[in-house]
Amino acid sequence: MGGFFGAVSQRDVTLDIFFGVDYHSHLGTRRGGMILLDPKDGFQRQIHSIENTPFRTKFERDLAEFHGCGGIGCISDTDPQPLLVRSHLGLYAITTVGIINNAEVLVDRCFSDHGHQFMAMSSGKVNSTELAAALINQKDDLVSGILHAQEVIDGSLTLLILTEEGEIIAARDRMGRLPVLIGKNHQGHCVSFESFACHKIGYEVDYELGPREIVRIRPDGYETLSPAAEKMKICAFLWTYYGYPNSNYEGVNVEVMRCRNGAIMAREERRRGTLPAVDYVAGVPDSGVPHAIGYANESRMEFARPFVKYTPTWPRSFMPANQDVRNQVAKMKQIPVPELIQGKRLLFVDDSIVRGTQLRETVEFLYESGAKEVHMRSACPPIMYSCKYLNFSRGNSDMDLLARRIVQELEGDEGQEHLEEYADASTGRGQCLLKRICEKLGFDTLGYQSLEGLLESIGIDREKICTYCWTGKE
Repeated sequence: MGGFFGAVSQRDVTLDIFFGVDYHSHLGTRRGGMILLDPKDGFQRQIHSIENTPFRTKFERDLAEFHGCGGIGCISDTDPQPLLVRSHLGLYAITTVGIINNAEVLVDRCFSDHGHQFMAMSSGKVNSTELAAALINQKDDLVSGILHAQEVIDGSLTLLILTEEGEIIAARDRMGRLPVLIGKNHQGHCVSFESFACHKIGYEVDYELGPREIVRIRPDGYETLSPAAEKMKICAFLWTYYGYPNSNYEGVNVEVMRCRNGAIMAREERRRGTLPAVDYVAGVPDSGVPHAIGYANESRMEFARPFVKYTPTWPRSFMPANQDVRNQVAKMKQIPVPELIQGKRLLFVDDSIVRGTQLRETVEFLYESGAKEVHMRSACPPIMYSCKYLNFSRGNSDMDLLARRIVQELEGDEGQEHLEEYADASTGRGQCLLKRICEKLGFDTLGYQSLEGLLESIGIDREKICTYCWTGKE
């Protein structure tokens, strides 16, 4: 996916940008970038690949060259950025998070005036941040340009712009799918995806942008340039999976939500009489752990960690892009605690089940380590649709998703007309889905959190939450 951090201040913000961006490393594994602005020396920029080396290691050597009272930076799971753009709107730096599904159509539209060209990447594709800038530059000012770009893009667009005047313009996606927060201290302001990044660097979160809102940020304050819209569809996976535990979105803390989510799962299983008898409840580390703690507390079964991840040389942000290598790395990271596995009945809670490849290998690893039973719970419903707004659960086809593949195996094309039933464990089709996944992945039992339970655990207005990957509905 990706994340960003920016700051403008009366003092040098190089270290603020460095650490602020680094605190977003859990959101991407491909590129990292920083741009600083000094009134005398202008913009300084550096972009590095972080596929094999974490952001902090790559950028430490560049710190001596950076200086300025304004800057932005990003972790990107897509294209190299931030970019420097010169147009009739002036010279500015830009970084984006989101997806442009209709990129080719928009590129062709830009080419139609015979006056535009893009730098092609090695794949031949256009950098999505460059395309966003081109759309912005079609208008007479940055605000009108941002609103125009967000309107014509099929997908989502959240961005930061650093102007020559040393101001940051922050724009949240028109449906508010991702968060944008402003922090302040006595010398300046910052803008961040993750709230905890503000706190750790000495800023207090002061404001959260609404959907479609555009704000100008200066060292001495900030102002809304375009008001927030009422309709919001913030991504539920912020809480379920990719948000950091100590971050808050729309006033709801990630760790608190995950514990509550696990408790709701156990509560409903007790009500149905389906709680299995196990020796330990555990989380699939790392994001599954708080869901499992909530489950264990509510079910009054003992929580344990039968295996841990070895992170000194394989941290979460240090994952190759190649899927085969990712699977091997995931396997190498799993270190068993034999005393908590051998002869034990184990129930694991994972944040989600997407493709199932790594989970199958985890179950095999547990049985090889001597587990007697392995029960699995997913902290969200079966994923039926690839995300078309962000990078989560994206693939070449919906058939990359485990649940959709199983439906196809069970009933062919006819089954694709009954996805809502398959996602509901109380139906016959839902029970068939659970049984077949257990057979394929080796679980003794499997349970998914219901959509109702997930929404209850988040606790905000349900109309403001995007659930597309489960329901296929906007």
